[in-house]
Amino acid sequence: MRALVIDDEELARRRLLNLLEEIPAIEVIAECSNGKSAIKQINTEKPDLIFLDINMKDMNGFEVLQKVEIDPKPVVIFVTAYDSYATRAFDVEAFDFLLKPFKDQRFFKTIDRVLKTSRNEADFLFEKRFGELFAIYSGAVDNRKMVTKIPVKQGNKTLLIDPANIYYIIASGYYAEIYTTSGKYVLRESLTNLEEQLSENTFFRIHRSTIVNLHQVKEIVHSDYSEVDARMNDDKLLHISKSNKKEFLEKLGI
Repeated sequence: MRALVIDDEELARRRLLNLLEEIPAIEVIAECSNGKSAIKQINTEKPDLIFLDINMKDMNGFEVLQKVEIDPKPVVIFVTAYDSYATRAFDVEAFDFLLKPFKDQRFFKTIDRVLKTSRNEADFLFEKRFGELFAIYSGAVDNRKMVTKIPVKQGNKTLLIDPANIYYIIASGYYAEIYTTSGKYVLRESLTNLEEQLSENTFFRIHRSTIVNLHQVKEIVHSDYSEVDARMNDDKLLHISKSNKKEFLEKLGI
């Protein structure tokens, strides 16, 4: 059986590869660190089995599967650290779900089930489980709490910041500096937690330490070596990391 490992975390990929070395019946043909390369490898190499991370930086695992064009479809084992919907899923037979951090015996139990599954069963389970998992994932995303106001304590008061008035948010140690049309506010919160609460249609993380309000971007500044910066409506110039450049420009319709 030919397998493909897809995960944007190198350590997670390495662990799967090390475990798979102990299974002579499975040959790992490639590993991928993002969704785009995964789609290409799946459609080109036509693996029998794929280990697929759900939450990757460029796209999620379901978006990858929607672009799989090969027939028959591979057996899919989802691997994820997010249990908000994984624990609502199921303990399936061939089409499985490994929740990080999983134990070695759980992994080998999954492999044993996969190797005992016929191709016809695998095809059926792909369609059935993909539909079920996509419904679960979509429900989890739809139910994610989106804030209408961001509370910031100031003395004996709590200021409620309207996200529409935010220019950008910058990480500062354990704190987040929120720059708004009325000034700067400091909140003891991680950028990751704030990112999850803000609308992805309005806010975008251009750098590991910076989130911007796309509606507050005034202009794009192109510098040497294909570098790109965003000038905000308060005239602040913010650097965009190379890994986020393409998606950022697409979000702006450029």
